[in-house]
Amino acid sequence: MSTAPSRPPYPKIGDKAGWHELTRMLGRGVPGASIADEIAVAVAAEIIEGRLSPGDDLNSVELARTFNSSRTPVREALLVLEREGFVQITARRRPRVARLLLSEVRELYNLRAELYAVVSHLVCKVATADDLDALRRHQHALDLAAAEDDVDRYFWVNVQYRNKEAAIARDATLRRVLDTLGLRALQLRHLSLSQPGRLGPSAKDHARLLRAYEERDADLASALTQSLVRGGFAAIERSGWTGEEP
Repeated sequence: MSTAPSRPPYPKIGDKAGWHELTRMLGRGVPGASIADEIAVAVAAEIIEGRLSPGDDLNSVELARTFNSSRTPVREALLVLEREGFVQITARRRPRVARLLLSEVRELYNLRAELYAVVSHLVCKVATADDLDALRRHQHALDLAAAEDDVDRYFWVNVQYRNKEAAIARDATLRRVLDTLGLRALQLRHLSLSQPGRLGPSAKDHARLLRAYEERDADLASALTQSLVRGGFAAIERSGWTGEEP
């Protein structure tokens, strides 16, 4: 009896929880449920963690070979990524990693800052003891990753922290909007946290935010959240990134 060749391991994506978080945000099934889902999440992770850069070509033949698949699930995966803003598909040329201009990123971060201020206000109002315990576990993981200067692990824990806040707020519409904006921002959030000296201050700022949640200080929590998000954009600006072609 023949057996199908096994597909290669997933690319590095911080940890298993980070993989599931990205799968959920992309609205795909459980990893392994379909080859198209696996390809979509794998390529998204490559883009987010900087192994694929804006403007890079995506070779569907090579992707099919990598995942031991036909080109049909590759096309399906790339269409998913186009819909979420990761990939640009144009006629008579290979799909490419999409670009975002700095002006677009500024608008995106300003909107995220305002929406997360609403989330933080709601967390102070409705968070249970179990909810706060979950945030404390994320904070502990952030501290450990920062101490080890592990950017990828810190990044994915940070994503989980933010998504947990949105879940605690118990506003389904707000969470859907944040998921959509979050996908567009993931690559830039990783770039921001990759800048030298960013992890330690970021972890301390999140610790201050957690204390505000514990003290139910909604105004302080909202202000801290806005500062965190806008500080991320400032780091992108300092990096010299513009989104333009070199």
